[in-house]
Amino acid sequence: MSEKTKYFVVKQKAVPEVLLKVVEAKRLLDTKKAETVQDAADMVGISRSSFYKYKEDIFPFRDNVKGKTLTFVMQMHDEPGLLSDVLNVIAEYHANILTIHQSIPVNGVASLTLSVDVLPETGDISSMIEAIESKEGVQYLKILARE
Repeated sequence: MSEKTKYFVVKQKAVPEVLLKVVEAKRLLDTKKAETVQDAADMVGISRSSFYKYKEDIFPFRDNVKGKTLTFVMQMHDEPGLLSDVLNVIAEYHANILTIHQSIPVNGVASLTLSVDVLPETGDISSMIEAIESKEGVQYLKILARE
């Protein structure tokens, strides 16, 4: 019986360096900055065998979310305009908001669950998440699901 493939979303700091180098080598090949796998592997400092071992198993988050629904939860200060700022970031990246659920703030902190439709024209999702996380007043953001 074959094992079902499982996917995990992890922050970059938790990913082993060799896997990050594989992603970079793939980028070099895609952008034609490296002509061969050997060139790309040499440029990032990994062996060709490491590249081939992991190339199908790691990819930037943005490469696998187009046409999907991304659901995330966040905690943010209960401040006028902060929710609007978060929603504007999503709009700037051309993603479509499907659902918003916000709890009543407790001790000045609201919990918010958002479901966002990632469209073909949506920009880099990783950058969108970083832009939301960097907003003053956003305390926590966690991706719950990608459907």
